[in-house]
Amino acid sequence: MGVFHSDIPLLEPALTTLIAFIVAILILVSLHEFGHYIVARWCGVKVVRFSVGFGKPFLTRKRGDTEWCLAPIPLGGYVKMVDTREGNVAEADLPYAFDKQHPAKKIAIVAAGPLTNLLLAVLLYGLSFSFGVTEIRPYVGMVEPASIAAKAGFEPGDRIQSVNGAAVGDWGDAQTEMVLSLEAGKVDVAVLTASGAAAVRVIDAAGTPEAGKIAKNHGNIGLWPFKMTTTLGAVLPDSPAEKAGLQKGDRLISADGQYLDTWAEWTDVFRSSPGRKIEVAYERDGEMHTAAVRPNTEELADGTLIGRAGVAPGRDEAWDKEVRREYRPSVTEAFGMAWDKMTGYALTTVRFFGRLLTGNASASHVSGPLTIADAAGQSAAMGLQSYLEFLALVSISLGVLNLLPIPVLDGGHLVYYTAEWIRGKPLSERVQAAGLRFGLAAMLLLMMLAFFNDINRLFG
Repeated sequence: MGVFHSDIPLLEPALTTLIAFIVAILILVSLHEFGHYIVARWCGVKVVRFSVGFGKPFLTRKRGDTEWCLAPIPLGGYVKMVDTREGNVAEADLPYAFDKQHPAKKIAIVAAGPLTNLLLAVLLYGLSFSFGVTEIRPYVGMVEPASIAAKAGFEPGDRIQSVNGAAVGDWGDAQTEMVLSLEAGKVDVAVLTASGAAAVRVIDAAGTPEAGKIAKNHGNIGLWPFKMTTTLGAVLPDSPAEKAGLQKGDRLISADGQYLDTWAEWTDVFRSSPGRKIEVAYERDGEMHTAAVRPNTEELADGTLIGRAGVAPGRDEAWDKEVRREYRPSVTEAFGMAWDKMTGYALTTVRFFGRLLTGNASASHVSGPLTIADAAGQSAAMGLQSYLEFLALVSISLGVLNLLPIPVLDGGHLVYYTAEWIRGKPLSERVQAAGLRFGLAAMLLLMMLAFFNDINRLFG
């Protein structure tokens, strides 16, 4: 099976990835911190520094009481407010110190950052949906042989109705529900078969090696909504297929005299024939032709040798029309859909963290900055609409993560200030210090896990 390899020098996609990642961080972090800043000002708290990035600032501007900074490490930012716990405060500034405010004001200031991220996601999704929506219905087009999905009995033509009793509206919802439920045990997927009969496909893969590879495979369990044909959709330049005379639009018929009906069969033939000549029969413009294709040899990370012919399949256009729905909603509809998308993904993220704590979700799904940067580059290369939706997705993740009740995160501070409001006085310094140590340890472990998963996912 051929894969697409860009002929563009590596510098260009690498530069695109870097720029897309930095822009994403600047937008998401700046607006998160601006949420803290604007509510702090509304509440009468003096803000002395607004920084995007960590480290020694390389660009500083003073506006009013606030110093605005850009720092070289683009992995976060902060808003520094007047606070007597962090040093001496001038007598005139005491009424404007953060720690001297009513707990309700502290809660509002702290919550403003993550809530800004969630509202930003609604704005970004709304803008994206205003350009047009492509909805992929939850139909199964292809099932990879020997995959988790194949073992569960999925068949082409299945229409997924629900996952563990939860109704699904599109392909993305169905895939997310199946992947998140996988580690918790058996997953019951209700489907309507191609003949219209009701059936249940049971996924029972928790703890298996295949399940452990799902995160690395971008959540793929062996199901695809589209159908691939044996007509070539692409032939890579200077590939074995091009050298043999094959062209885009050719319909492959047989290999070494054996008729092959599906693209999966052609994939197996090419992959299992590194360096071996294959006599390929194909149809072009209604006429039969033959070609001798000798796939290149490629060595995988585990030492396995596979063949690459340099071809990619064309999609079944009739099936595409069945599963794909494209339309342009009104502005009101677009932002209503954006709100639903944000709340749905936020709840899914909360459920994931809950399952992670109970051992019912794989920690391999946790991603760090390397994976985010890679996704930023890929989405930017696909166009503005894709990049907007990437930004929205990361903004939701950032908002939900910061609302988790872990000290050092905004959610941990919300717990402290809620307790202060209820008790009528702050928690003791001893309790807060213990919480801080726990929070730092938890975040350090989470960061180490994220970097490990990034390296494993991207570099194998």
